Amino acid sequence: MAFNLPKVLQALLLSSSQPLAIKDIQAAFTRFHEQPLLPGVDRAAAAEPAAGDPAAPAPAPAAEEAAEVVVEPAAGDPELYLDVPSLVTATQIREAMDAIAAQLRAAGDGLLLIEGNAGYRLVTEPRFARWVRILRQEPPPVKLTPSALETLAVIAYRQPVTRTEIENIRGVSAEAGLNKLLERDLVYIVGRADTPGRPIQYGTTDDFLEFTGIKSLDELPASDVLSSRQMDEWLRKSENTKAPGDLDMGLPDEQLPLEAPLPTRPAEDPAPASGEPAAESPAPSLPSSA
Repeated sequence: MAFNLPKVLQALLLSSSQPLAIKDIQAAFTRFHEQPLLPGVDRAAAAEPAAGDPAAPAPAPAAEEAAEVVVEPAAGDPELYLDVPSLVTATQIREAMDAIAAQLRAAGDGLLLIEGNAGYRLVTEPRFARWVRILRQEPPPVKLTPSALETLAVIAYRQPVTRTEIENIRGVSAEAGLNKLLERDLVYIVGRADTPGRPIQYGTTDDFLEFTGIKSLDELPASDVLSSRQMDEWLRKSENTKAPGDLDMGLPDEQLPLEAPLPTRPAEDPAPASGEPAAESPAPSLPSSA
C-alpha cells in the first residue's frame, strides 16, 4: 500500500500550534529516515507480517524484548510508516495541501486550511469568530478608520517611510493614524533615515500580511496612484511650493492680479507747521497811472 502523504500532513497540522512551512515538513521527513523506526529493529523487519499473522514465524527473544519498548506503531500502519519517500518535493506538498483544503471546504465542519507568509495552518471559519471571541473573552475587533487605512497604504507601498513623508503625501497629520497602527502591530519602527534630524522610519509587520491575506509584499496589487514614482513627484511638489497665481485661482488673464497695487492719490501741498504763518498769495498788481 502506497504512502499516504495527505494523512500525514493533516496530522502534522493538527499537532502544531504554529504555521508549518514547506521546509519544516521536508525536515521532518529527513529526520524520519535518519532515525531508526524501532529501537533495535531495522526497517526491513518492520515490513514483515505482524505477530498475529498465522503465517508469521515465532519472534526471537531479542525481538520480543524490543517489542516491549516500542512506543510508536509501524507494521500496523503501512500507510503512515512504510514506503516513505526519501525526498518529498515542494510541489508534492503543495498538491497534498490543496487536496486537504478542498476536502475541508467540502466537509463544512468549520475548519479551513490557509497558507500565510509563515506557512500552512488550520483555522476556524469566519462564521465561528464570535464563539471563539466568547471563549477567549476577547472584544470584537476594531475596524481601522479611512485615515488609518490611507496611512497604512502609504507605508506598505513606500516603506521605509518617515512621518513627514506620509504627511506630505496625504496632506494631513499622520500622528493619530500611526499610533493606531503601532497599537495594532501592523507597522513597526524600522530605523532612522540618513537625513538631517535622523527621523524615524516605519514599515509593515508580518501581522500586516495576515491582515491583508497576502504571503509577501510582492503580492500587493499594482497601483499607479501609490507607486514610488508618483510619490516622489508629490514629495518634490510639496517641497517646492509657490504662491498661487491668477490662473491657479481660476481668474482670467485680463482681470487684475490678486495683489494689484492700490491707485495713488495726487500729491497735495504739505500743510504748514503749527506756529508758522500761512503763506499769503500775492495781491494782484494794479495798472500804473499815466
